[in-house]
Amino acid sequence: MATEIEGATRRFVAATADRLDRVIADALPDLSRTRARKLIEEGAVHLAGVVATHASQLTSAGDEVAVTIPEPARPLEAARADAAALEILYEDEHTLVIDKVPGLVVHPAPGLDEVTLVDIVRARYPEVREIDDSDRPGVVHRLDRDTSGVMVVAKSAEAQHMLKEQWREREPSKVYLALVEGYVDPPAGIIEAPLGPDPTRPGRRAVIEGGQSARSEYRVLEQYGDEAALLQVTIFTGRTHQIRVHMAAVGHPVLADVLYGHPSEHIGRQALHAWRLGFTLASTGERRTFEAPVPADLGRAVEALRARHEVPARPLPALPAASRGSGPPSGRGGSR
Repeated sequence: MATEIEGATRRFVAATADRLDRVIADALPDLSRTRARKLIEEGAVHLAGVVATHASQLTSAGDEVAVTIPEPARPLEAARADAAALEILYEDEHTLVIDKVPGLVVHPAPGLDEVTLVDIVRARYPEVREIDDSDRPGVVHRLDRDTSGVMVVAKSAEAQHMLKEQWREREPSKVYLALVEGYVDPPAGIIEAPLGPDPTRPGRRAVIEGGQSARSEYRVLEQYGDEAALLQVTIFTGRTHQIRVHMAAVGHPVLADVLYGHPSEHIGRQALHAWRLGFTLASTGERRTFEAPVPADLGRAVEALRARHEVPARPLPALPAASRGSGPPSGRGGSR
């Protein structure tokens, strides 16, 4: 298996007659068919000494293939270094549950020039590359770049299929912690409002007529005068920016969310943390709940707000220690 393929020309002889992109992916396992097609389109592939122009071009057994891979924008060594520090909450042969740090993008995108979570996972678990031909193998759901917390990644095609089906049926339980602006009244409620692209501002989402259904339930855990509140938010759908848009729509944007609210002196990124995630494991069929500890920056923001508004210090919400990453099975199904 090829392991170091970036920034070099790799030469091999086609073993069979087949589509060129498939032949490349078979011969160089570190390349997906999607990546092979892109390299062909970029003129980086020679077949029998001639520049190849189509991914569907057929090879003959014995044809020489040369593939030139440019130096990556997201260096493999950087991904490997990050992989060593990946915070793993649970893993088995099919599933990986991680505590995503804020500032990390989940998967590659056009124009993105940085290491992503997918890069890190592929560097540590090469088998993930075999799940599919996309540039986001193993991805079941996403968190925004600056949202921290618990995420699940599939390590096999079987797990990815099963997990995606659970997300499609809205079976996972998803609970977040959020610091939001203002005095929240009532202290508990349900926001049910459809979401879609903001027609006035590209890159944003908004509550719009005819949008995708979205339901969030919040509860105030602590109130800090009129300045801010710490919420527990459960979402029953998984729309892009759902909590951020819903809370902004009711006048309480997430603290430091500059897209939907305002900067904050207390924290340098949106104060949103994916705290608990419950789903059914592909390996055992057990229902498990996982928790990502409150990150340091969010903890400091809470402490500063408590001090300013004379709110007594107490432990932040937490599952019993035995449940972190090893919650008891409870059968298939979950909150909707």
